[in-house]
Amino acid sequence: MNKYSIFLSAHRCQVFSFHLHFGSAKSSCSFIFYVNRFFIRKLSAFRSSTARPFPDYCPKKPSIKDSKLIHQISMTLKQRRSEQLRRTLRPFESKFRPDHLIWVLMNVKNDYRLVLDFFDWSCLRRDPSLEAHCIVIQIAVAAKDSAMAHRLMHDYWTNPNLDVDLSFPRFLEKLIYTYKDWGSSPHVFDIFFQVLVEVGILDNARKLFDKMLYYGLILSVDSCNLYLSHLSNSNHGIQKVLRTYGELSGLGVCWNTASYNMVIRCLCQLNKVKEAHGLLLQMEFRGCIPDVISYSTVIDGYSKAGELKIVLKIIEAMQVKGLKPNVFTFNSIILILCKAGKVLDAERILREMISQGVAPDNVVYATLIDGFCKAGNISAAYRLFDEMQIQKLIPDYVVYTSLIYGLCQSGKVVEANKLFQEMLRRGSEADEVTYTTLIDGYCKAGEIKFAFSLHNQMVQQGLIPNVVTYTALADGLCKQGELDAANELLHEMRQKGLELNIVTYNSLVNGFCKSGNIVQAVSLMQDMEVSGIRPDTYTYTTLMDAYCKSGELIRAHELLHEMLSKGLQPTVVTFNVLINGFCMSGLLEDGEKLLQWMLEKGVMPNAATYNSLMKQYSIRKNMRATTHIYRRMCDQGIEPDGNTYNILIRGHCKARNMKEAWFLHRQMVEKGLSLAVDAYISLIKGFIKKKKYLEARQLFEDMRMEGLHGDQELYGIFLDIRYKEGDINSTLELCDESIEHCLLNKSSGGVT
Repeated sequence: MNKYSIFLSAHRCQVFSFHLHFGSAKSSCSFIFYVNRFFIRKLSAFRSSTARPFPDYCPKKPSIKDSKLIHQISMTLKQRRSEQLRRTLRPFESKFRPDHLIWVLMNVKNDYRLVLDFFDWSCLRRDPSLEAHCIVIQIAVAAKDSAMAHRLMHDYWTNPNLDVDLSFPRFLEKLIYTYKDWGSSPHVFDIFFQVLVEVGILDNARKLFDKMLYYGLILSVDSCNLYLSHLSNSNHGIQKVLRTYGELSGLGVCWNTASYNMVIRCLCQLNKVKEAHGLLLQMEFRGCIPDVISYSTVIDGYSKAGELKIVLKIIEAMQVKGLKPNVFTFNSIILILCKAGKVLDAERILREMISQGVAPDNVVYATLIDGFCKAGNISAAYRLFDEMQIQKLIPDYVVYTSLIYGLCQSGKVVEANKLFQEMLRRGSEADEVTYTTLIDGYCKAGEIKFAFSLHNQMVQQGLIPNVVTYTALADGLCKQGELDAANELLHEMRQKGLELNIVTYNSLVNGFCKSGNIVQAVSLMQDMEVSGIRPDTYTYTTLMDAYCKSGELIRAHELLHEMLSKGLQPTVVTFNVLINGFCMSGLLEDGEKLLQWMLEKGVMPNAATYNSLMKQYSIRKNMRATTHIYRRMCDQGIEPDGNTYNILIRGHCKARNMKEAWFLHRQMVEKGLSLAVDAYISLIKGFIKKKKYLEARQLFEDMRMEGLHGDQELYGIFLDIRYKEGDINSTLELCDESIEHCLLNKSSGGVT
C-alpha cells in the first residue's frame, strides 16, 4: 500500500464523521459538495508536503577532444545562413557519434528550429538514444509545439518492434530525468499519457498517472477524459469507467462537464437512469454546469425506459436553464412518444424541431416512420418517407424495413415486395430482419412458396436465417394445414443448432388446433415442458379456444385452473375465448359469471367480451338483455366496434325496432365504421316491411357501392321495383348482377 492509499483510507473515517455531523443537512448534494471540497483541499495539502522533487539532470561530461568537436559543430550550426544542413555539417559526419547529439543540443537548445533540424540530421545517420529522444520532446513542449512532441512520442510508441513492457519504465525514467533542465513543463506528461491511451496501452497510462502523484502532479482533466473514453471501448468498459471515475475523483481530479457526461452515459447504459439523473442534479454543486448533452443523455435513458412524465419534467428544467434541445434530444422525445403510441404528438415534435432550426436526421425520420407503421398509418409513414428524401436524406435499410413491416401488417405484401426491390436497386443491403419481415408477411398472406423463395434468396446472400425466420415459416405452414412440413422445418432448426422458443412452439400448437388435431397439440405442449420451455398464457388460451369450439367446455375450464395453478394470469383474450365458448353452447348464465370473475380479477373487458354475450341474447330475440349489456359496456368506457353495431342492428331489425336500428346505423357511419353485408340485408328488409322504400333503396345502393351483394330474395325485390318503374336498362343490369353473385356463386359453391 503506497502513502496515497494510506491517506485515502485514513480520510474515509473523516468523511464518515462529517456525515454524522451534517446528518440533518437539507440536501445530500450540498453534503457531498462540502466533503469533496474538504477532501480535495486536504489531499492537495498532503501532496504538496510530501511531493518528491524531480531529479537533477547530470549527463556525463565530454572529453577534451569531444568538447572541441562539439564546439565546432555548435558554432557551425549557429553561423550557417541558408545553406542546407547536410552540406554544412558534411565535414563532421565521419567523426559524429550518437552521444555527441546531447552535448550539441545543450549549446543550441534556445534555437528551437535549429534543434529540430539538427535532430532530423542526426536521425538520418543513426537512431538517437532514448535520452536524446526525450530531450527533444521536452524542448518541443517548452516551445509550446505540442503537435511535434505528440508526433515524436506517437512514432516511438507505434514502432512494431517495440517491447512495450520493457520500454515503458525506461522511457518514463528518461522523461522524468530530463524534465528539470530541459523543459519543466508538466504538459509533457499529459502528452505522454494521451499517446499511451491513443495507442491502447491503457494499463501503462494508469501507471503513469499514479507515478506523477509522487511528484505532486495531477494530469489534466482532458487527459483523464480521454482515458475514460477509451476505457469505455474495452472489455467490461462501462464498469471500468465508473470504477476509474471514482478512484481518480479520490485522487484529486477535478472533473468537468464532459467527464460527467461520460459517466451519465455509462449509468444510462447500465439502466441506472435514476443514478444518472441524480448525478446530473449534483453537477452544479460540484462546480460544473450541465449542458445540452448532459440533459439529452438522461432524457434518452428515461425515454428507453418509457418514463414519459419524467422526460417532460426534465425538458422543462432544461428550458428553464436556457438550453435548447439538439437533434439527439428531439429524437429521444419522439422515440418515447412513438413507444407510447402517441405518433401524432411525435410528429408535432418534429414540426417544432424544424421550426427551431434543428435539422432532423435519418434517425428522427426512421423513428417516426416506424411509429406510424406500427400504428397502422401507412399513408403518414409514406408521407414522411417522401419528406426525408426531399430533405436530401437517403433512407437506409432500417427505414425500408419499417415500411415493409407496416405494409405486411396491412396485408399489402405485393407493395411490400416492390419496396423491397426498390431498396435493393438503391444499393441498400437487406439484413436478416428485413428478409424475415417480408417472409412473415408472405406467410400470413398464405403465399408460402414465395416465402420459401425469399428464404432461399436470403441464404444465397450469405445471411443466416434465425429462429424468428423459421418460426414465421413454420407458422405459415401450420396455417396452410401443412403440419408435417412444419415439423420437418423444426427438425431442420434443431440440426442447425437453433433453439426453439415459445413463439415457435405456440405457432405449431395453434396450427394443430386449427386443423382440429387437439390431441397432437396437447402432446406438443408436453414436449415443450420436457425441452425446458414453459407453456405461457398464449399456449393455454389457444388450447382453450380449440376445446370451446369443439364443445368440450369442461376440458377448457380445467385448462384455466391448470394455468392459474402454474402462476400464469389469464388475459382479456383468455376470458373472451371462454365467454364465447359458453355463449355458443347456450350457457349464457355461465358466460355472465365469467365476466363477473374477470372484473373481480382486474382484467379489463373489451368490445369482443361483450359482443359474445350480446350476440347470443340477440339470437334469443331478447333485445332488452342485449341493450342492457350494451349500456353496461358503454358505462365502463369501452368503445363499441363494428361487430358491436352489426350485432345490435341485426337484432333490432329482427325485433322490428327500426328506429333504434337506424339510429345505431347513423352512429356507426359517424364513427367511420362499416356495416357488414348481413346487417345491410336486415336493415333493408326491415325498411321494406315498414314500407319505407326510399330508405331501403338508398341503403341498397350504398351496399352495392361498397362492393357488397345481397341475397337472391333482396335482388328479386328490387328487380320487381325497377321493372314496375319501367327502368329496363337498370333492371337488366341488376338482373346480370343477381345472376353473377347469386345463381352462379350458388352453383359453384361460392358465398354470396
